[in-house]
Amino acid sequence: MNIIGPDYLVFGVDDVAACSEYLTAFGLKPTDVTENGGLFETLDGTGIIIRHKSDPSLPAPLPTANMLRQQVYGVRSTEDLDAIEKELSKDRRVTRLSDGSIELKDDHGFELKFQVTIRRELIMPAEKINAPGAPAQRKPNEIGVWEEMPALPRTLSHVVLFVPDIEIATRFYCDRLGFVITDTLTGAGPFLRPKANDDHHTLFFIRTPEYMKGCEHLAFHMGGPTELMVAGTRFVKKGYQSFWGPGRHKFGSNWFWYFNSPLGCHFEYDADMDKHDDTWIAREAPMGAEASQIVLFEMREKWAPTGGPPPGAKR
Repeated sequence: MNIIGPDYLVFGVDDVAACSEYLTAFGLKPTDVTENGGLFETLDGTGIIIRHKSDPSLPAPLPTANMLRQQVYGVRSTEDLDAIEKELSKDRRVTRLSDGSIELKDDHGFELKFQVTIRRELIMPAEKINAPGAPAQRKPNEIGVWEEMPALPRTLSHVVLFVPDIEIATRFYCDRLGFVITDTLTGAGPFLRPKANDDHHTLFFIRTPEYMKGCEHLAFHMGGPTELMVAGTRFVKKGYQSFWGPGRHKFGSNWFWYFNSPLGCHFEYDADMDKHDDTWIAREAPMGAEASQIVLFEMREKWAPTGGPPPGAKR
């Protein structure tokens, strides 16, 4: 089953206007968006779909207060859809839609949809760095950062779910859909990557009580840590609240910066995630601050060396 990763995440929200403003400010492009909601996409076409929570076109809500309504996964071909349908129809209802996509629920009741991916191929340069001892990646007079530099989400990276039973969730995605565990945070859960994606993870579980079940956060890949820092700083300047970061994770190695959102979960910019193949041996570490990040910074106002210490500096 050549599952690539999430194409869309679908939310039923309280305030469509506020969520639309948030997603646009985050750097997603409104596509066919009205006062009733619509699609907000990244540069490769993946993204977020919002509707008002009362919209009858939405899948049924979770029994919790979480606003996530559906995870839409992209696969390579119609043959992959056929394989998923054949496997999962053994013990649950699988609905084939007129466009060929299929809908079903996982073993925790999350609504899933599988479709031939809508992702557009991206041909864009990655962030370039210059370092002593290595050939320069930027030519002479080619600057690395400027005030108006582009810093937009390139693709929907991963989703993190609160689930009450890690074993049930892992068995479903690994045994039935072919995901692979790359690493595990003991006391929280595993990082998973699907067969057709070599990112460290597109899915992560955190063990929580049943009443918390839902989406904890979702993330978008940026072109590098500089783009992440630029986009995050611009987002803060627009009045949105930083939740965690910027920093860099240990498992996955990706840079991160998380923000609060009106969609009932956190949004993350990430960059420079590890790649893995089937020869990788999964690691395991106890869940905690030391295992979660190797560095963590604190966002503060800009400062210039004018003779005094920066605001809040210890004397």
